[in-house]
Amino acid sequence: MENARISGDLVPHVFGSEPIIGSWDPARALAMERELASMWQLSFVVPPDHETLGFKFLLKPKEAATPCIIEEGPTRLLTGGMLEGDVRVALFKLNGDDEVLEFRVLNKADIVSPLELAASWRVYKENFQPSRVRGIPDVSINVAPTHGTEEGSAATLELDLEHYVVPTPTAPPNDYAANLAATPASLIHTGALWTNDTLLSDGIQSSSSVSAGPSNVSADFDGHSNHKKNIGPWATDSSKKMQTSGLIESKSVGTFTPLQKPDGQKGLFIDRGVGSPKLPKSTSAGSLASGLSFGSAKTMPEAAGAVAAAAVADRLHGSKEDGKLAIVLVGLPARGKTFTAVKLTRYLRWLGHETRHFNVGKYRRLKHGANLAADFFRDDNPEGIEARNEVAALAMEDMIDWMHGGGQVGIFDATNSTRKRRCMLMEMAEGNCKIIFLETICNDPSIIERNIRLKIQQSPDYADQPDYEAGLQDFKERLMNYEKVYEPVGEGSYIKMIDMVKGQGGQLQVNNISGYLPGRIVFFLVNSHLTPRPILLTRHGESLHNVRGRVGGDTVLSEAGELYSKKLANFIEKRLKSEKTATIWTSTLQRTILTASPIVGFPKIQWRALDEINSGVCDGMTYEEIKKTMPEEFESRRKDKLRYRYPRGESYLDVIQRLEPVIIELERQRAPVVVISHQAVLRALYAYFADRPLREVPDIEMPLHTIIEIQMGVTGVEEKRYKLMD
Repeated sequence: MENARISGDLVPHVFGSEPIIGSWDPARALAMERELASMWQLSFVVPPDHETLGFKFLLKPKEAATPCIIEEGPTRLLTGGMLEGDVRVALFKLNGDDEVLEFRVLNKADIVSPLELAASWRVYKENFQPSRVRGIPDVSINVAPTHGTEEGSAATLELDLEHYVVPTPTAPPNDYAANLAATPASLIHTGALWTNDTLLSDGIQSSSSVSAGPSNVSADFDGHSNHKKNIGPWATDSSKKMQTSGLIESKSVGTFTPLQKPDGQKGLFIDRGVGSPKLPKSTSAGSLASGLSFGSAKTMPEAAGAVAAAAVADRLHGSKEDGKLAIVLVGLPARGKTFTAVKLTRYLRWLGHETRHFNVGKYRRLKHGANLAADFFRDDNPEGIEARNEVAALAMEDMIDWMHGGGQVGIFDATNSTRKRRCMLMEMAEGNCKIIFLETICNDPSIIERNIRLKIQQSPDYADQPDYEAGLQDFKERLMNYEKVYEPVGEGSYIKMIDMVKGQGGQLQVNNISGYLPGRIVFFLVNSHLTPRPILLTRHGESLHNVRGRVGGDTVLSEAGELYSKKLANFIEKRLKSEKTATIWTSTLQRTILTASPIVGFPKIQWRALDEINSGVCDGMTYEEIKKTMPEEFESRRKDKLRYRYPRGESYLDVIQRLEPVIIELERQRAPVVVISHQAVLRALYAYFADRPLREVPDIEMPLHTIIEIQMGVTGVEEKRYKLMD
């Protein structure tokens, strides 16, 4: 029923025959629920062959019997789920005949399965109590009274929070950032191929459907022959000028031309939807009108939603080399290149793109040793220049080989400070991948000095240097050698990050950037900074569904959950007492809002994106019930929890896609954030910070009543866990 003019405390009710109400007594009429400001609704279930039902509408207060105004006209009749005759307006006469109130009546019938009916009825019964958080706005502060934490209270914590610290199951890597880059395959394994085994050994996702056998390399990798090129010495020669841009060409730069084989006809994988396995179509059906074939699953990102749609569009409309992207770092030493490379690699991997970080310094140390004096980097040292160009070429060839083996985005981390070096890289990339230069510029002496000192403390180049001041002097001489020949980027597609370290007052310049993925990279970079701050992740307190072993739902907290909410408030008060700008983020489900309710003094923000994974028709069921009533769905989920999508629900990949705005905002925040959410959501968020492969996301440990503190800053990501309750 719809009416915008209803006023006072009159609420539309329904009374009538079985099974709607079973009584024509107005005092027993059933109140309709307000759906919108002017819309009232009553839902009920009847069999398709039900007897004709009679009913009428009336207006009365919800908690009183009078006044009671019954609609004018004959009894309404419902047959086969639909009203008989024309759906007439409901007329109510108020104050005698002086005032007439009209309601528009709408009738809608849906066919529901017994399974859906049972699930809906269970959820309805368990959530019969109205929501305890209705009326709390999306942004609030100090909406709950403070809870006493007097001595002896069960919610009181020890003064020393370290008392609650527990070991982290798998701490995020806390190594020198360059050491986390790709292993130099060309220097360790002569003639090595970038096979799926190589990808998996380095923590990169790979679909089990793609063969790792050498005999299938050509077929699985889009027809590229994955052989090792012979690399001659990268000698410099200034005798020949390039025909364009007035740049110098090096004779030793050959054309990078991997053997090409005709693209084979491959099956196009079609996701049939809910819980269904991916079925290969026939060769004829899989061939597109344009002649384009998607090839193996590895040529597409491990993703859903916008990322998958963008990848398909790029494959359909872009050139072949556009399918592979090389982000080539440019900048003087101690400008944050490697830190930026690590963050970008982590972000792209989390989105589902096969991404790999290639650090040229790692190649140099492996081939020429770590203890190289500053003279090695002088511009008038031809042997040093040749050696540095050689390892850069080796890293570039390894990256291109890896792309031919299924990699999608390579992060090439080096100074690349001259046009000649960048020209060499562009020639090698021609026909293989698209290059975007990412230049990091910092003009703040204090930040540069801090970075230099961190470099001396952490870099393997100075691990064997016992004299800190001697190492510092050597690095500053190296820096001066680079500064003498440094040439800012002005060619090709590029992104310039100018004084972006603090995240305020800097600039981000872009040139010739197009496409979905480059656009996402720009958006990520413009929101990134190095301001140290903690991010606290915790699940809601134990809910009634947790006690009953049921998935989904929107139940309230159990007694243990309510106790945790008080302990959490006590913890937040102690941990963030000096942080006046911290914020609390929750989902829109009441178990997270209730968990946050005792926390006072900090703004609380509800995010729909932080809601638990949507379990669709399985909402409110136990896994035993799912196994018994839907064995095929249960088995599909068991085989592939990452990609499995609940009927009318979500998969983990869907959750990751909707969490991207949350990740961007967490990167942008400069103050502490407490995220109170759900198991699947926190698994996905934690995987981003810990740089865990997507295939591990569904199995990440995320216990109740535990706080995971992620410390973000210039040295990377560090983790600490607090367990407040068993």
